[in-house]
Amino acid sequence: MARAYRAAAAVALAALAGLLAALWAGGAASEKVIPGISDAGRLVRWGLPLSRTLMDLGAAVTLGCLVMAVLLLPLVKGGLSAASEKYLHAASWAAAVWAAGAAGTLVLTVADILGVPILTVLQGNELSSYVGQLPQGTGLLIVILLVVVVALLSRTITSPASAIGVLVLAFAALLPPALTGHSAASANHNVAVIGLALHLAAVVPWVGGLAVLTWHALTKERLLDTAAERFSRLAVWCFAVTGLSGLANTISRIPDPLQLFDSDYGRLILAKIVAFAVLGWFGWQHRERTIPLIRAKKPLAFTRLAVVEAAIMAATMGVAVALSRTAAPAPSLPESSIKALIGYEMPPPVTALRLVSLWRLDLFFLALVLALGGFYVAGVVRLRRRGDKWPWGRLAAWIAGLLSIVAVTMTGVATYAPLLFSVHMSQHMTLAMMSPIFLVLGAPMTLALRALRPAAVKGDNGPREWLVMALHSRFVKVVSHPLVATALFIGSTYALYFSPAFEWMMRNHLGHIFMLMHFLVTGFLYYWVIIGVDPAPRQLPYVAKLLLLFVTMPFHAFFGIALMNMGEPIAPGWYDAVHPPWAVGQVHDLQTGGAIAWGFGEIPTFVVLLAIVFQWAMADTRRSRREDRKAVLDDDKELAAYNAMLAKLGRKPGEATSAE
Repeated sequence: MARAYRAAAAVALAALAGLLAALWAGGAASEKVIPGISDAGRLVRWGLPLSRTLMDLGAAVTLGCLVMAVLLLPLVKGGLSAASEKYLHAASWAAAVWAAGAAGTLVLTVADILGVPILTVLQGNELSSYVGQLPQGTGLLIVILLVVVVALLSRTITSPASAIGVLVLAFAALLPPALTGHSAASANHNVAVIGLALHLAAVVPWVGGLAVLTWHALTKERLLDTAAERFSRLAVWCFAVTGLSGLANTISRIPDPLQLFDSDYGRLILAKIVAFAVLGWFGWQHRERTIPLIRAKKPLAFTRLAVVEAAIMAATMGVAVALSRTAAPAPSLPESSIKALIGYEMPPPVTALRLVSLWRLDLFFLALVLALGGFYVAGVVRLRRRGDKWPWGRLAAWIAGLLSIVAVTMTGVATYAPLLFSVHMSQHMTLAMMSPIFLVLGAPMTLALRALRPAAVKGDNGPREWLVMALHSRFVKVVSHPLVATALFIGSTYALYFSPAFEWMMRNHLGHIFMLMHFLVTGFLYYWVIIGVDPAPRQLPYVAKLLLLFVTMPFHAFFGIALMNMGEPIAPGWYDAVHPPWAVGQVHDLQTGGAIAWGFGEIPTFVVLLAIVFQWAMADTRRSRREDRKAVLDDDKELAAYNAMLAKLGRKPGEATSAE
């Protein structure tokens, strides 16, 4: 145990050393005070990065403990083991440190922005004003609230499903600072925000998982070999996502590669790149050398390497905190108001050719499509290799669904959607009413249940068991209820466009992504109920499916007609700021969007109607075949009984049968 505490102290000191070195190298440590401008003092200047480092380390350890408890350690008879419960309790204490670091960061950030001492902030009303008016303050307050909930729940949950929920909540608590910080205000904020969010979602469980796994080895806990092998697979994905997201974030902040060498910000990024490469080498050594030694009951070989790796990770986190305190290179050209709002300059007048050819990268949807397509193809390949068949029609439907997502999120449609309501409505209709049809017909959950292997240890939960648990969960049963799925599919559209929520989501990149994903997910739920091939908690008769489809159709028509009859624009604050000078009036564009919503609904309705009729006919055919086979079996039984009766009548009185 003493070795474990010494290792933890060494990792903490490495984080502090990396922070101080990066602050000195980036110039934040020697920041000059300009006469005439108020200064918060040395306590705030040094306390803010220290509190940020404490917050990040607390987040890493919290995620690491939760990952260890839920994903790395095997379950016992489908429940949490004693070791898993111990790590859940440790996550509670780590979350308390995380919340304390976030609270300190909040207070010190207010003092830094206002240029006043800490006591002035605590005694006045500046703190409440900052939290209510600035996104950074609101983001930190959300972190504190979420982390406090994580700390409380980690001490009370007892089931694996609840532990997964807490893990998801902890991941959500990572995002607000990233989505409201410098990346959200950068020129190319679309890439910067998503890149940083993906970066954190991969780095934090990677760093925290290694730290907790090293503690597990130093304290000589059981099942180190199982936990190490599972973490090795997780670390590969974290390493890949960290590298790609870090590259995207670097490009968004430093478009000129020479700025990596002639600016303090760029040199700190180079330091992170070197550390990233070194960590990749460490991970390779773990996979090739130390995991076999762990199987051979030689855990010290793992701990020696892991402690050094964890120290390098902690020092890199310190560099990352210092990087957030270092000014990025200023853009060479002044930024227009349009680019500040949408992330790019005003495009030329819209044409059919430009809607197809004027592509624009969306990192979130690119990652989503690549992940969904990659996992689906990998599942089909696994089935083929073991000799099982998978219908080519389902594969084609899945690919068509993914291509339809690409067609409205990365082409000219996505370029003009923030500017023109009519183009946005085309995007909405495709994601909500066309893409989900193909995705549902691709039967992804059926493929996953067939392709994923069961857990190696009986009573443990692997990916297949987690999927089965999710499909049978109370949440899925509720949201997949026909009435709930239909209400979400229809009601959310009215609630979004006829409330201030639409304008807020158009102004906020994260809100915009949430809106588009909401269209896709609610559409998937609705069509899963109607034409889904995958197993569902409830199976409706085909007559009820047709009735549900015909009940839904008028509501979409009414929505389109309501937009066509409006005399004032929706979200005027947003469209006044971004409306192109070459476009038609806002009301005319709104009415065009209503016409698209009214007319577009006929196409997916016809496709779904054909799918229901086809599935109904196929079900009748299968039922007829079953009845025919049953009839043949019944005829065979009757024929056998008739032959037995004839044989019995043909026997002479007193003659015994062969059976007798």
